[in-house]
Amino acid sequence: MSEGDPKPMMASRFRGFLPVVVDVETGGFNAQTDALLEIAAVTVKMDKHGYLHPDESVHAHVEPFPGANLEPEALAFTGIDPHHPFRLAKSEHDALQRIFQTVRSAVKRNDCSRAILVGHNAFFDLGFVNAAVERTGIKRNPFHPFSTFDTVSLAGLVYGQTVLARAVQAAGLSWNGDEAHSALYDAERTAELFCTIVKRWQGLLELAEGQADPPAQTHSL
Repeated sequence: MSEGDPKPMMASRFRGFLPVVVDVETGGFNAQTDALLEIAAVTVKMDKHGYLHPDESVHAHVEPFPGANLEPEALAFTGIDPHHPFRLAKSEHDALQRIFQTVRSAVKRNDCSRAILVGHNAFFDLGFVNAAVERTGIKRNPFHPFSTFDTVSLAGLVYGQTVLARAVQAAGLSWNGDEAHSALYDAERTAELFCTIVKRWQGLLELAEGQADPPAQTHSL
C-alpha cells in the first residue's frame, strides 16, 4: 500500500483489528498440558460495499510437543491419530509460523494494527494459540493477547443457537457432519457464519437508517 492509496475500509471497521477465524483440534482441554494437534485460520476481506467475505485459508497438522498429554476421549472425538505417518505434521513452531505468516500479510494488506481472533468458543482456541506461542518462544504473535469475537455469543443472539452445526444451518449455510472436527472445515464454516452475522447486522443498520430518513416534502397544487 503506497502513501497515496486510500486507506482500506477494513482498517476502520473493527478499531484497527483484522478479524481472523481460528480453529484448533487438541488432545484435551488444558492448553498448558494437552497437545495442539491441528490448527487452521481463515482471513476475511471486505468488498466495496463494506460486506465481509472469507478470504485465505491456511492449515497445519501439528506434532505433539514433548511430554504433551493426549486424552483418549479427545482423540476419539476428533478422530485424529497423532502418530499417523501421513499426517505430515509440523512442529508447533513451524505450524504457528505458517499460520502467522498468512495472518501478518493480511493485517498489513488491510492496513490494520493487528489481528483479533474469531472462534466458536474463542477463549479455547486463543488459549491453545497463546500457550503454543509461549512454549515455542515466538516473539511476534499477530493476535491480540486476550480480546476475541466469539461466534457462540453472536449466533446465540442472532439465531438462538450456540452449537456450531446448528448455528451454521440456522444461518442458511451448508454443514457436512462427516467433515466436522477438522480444524480447516470448522474454521471455514465459522468464517462463513461470522461474515453472515456481520452482513445481517449491517443490513439491519442500513434498513434502520433508511427508515429514519425524513419523509419527502410534498407541495400542494
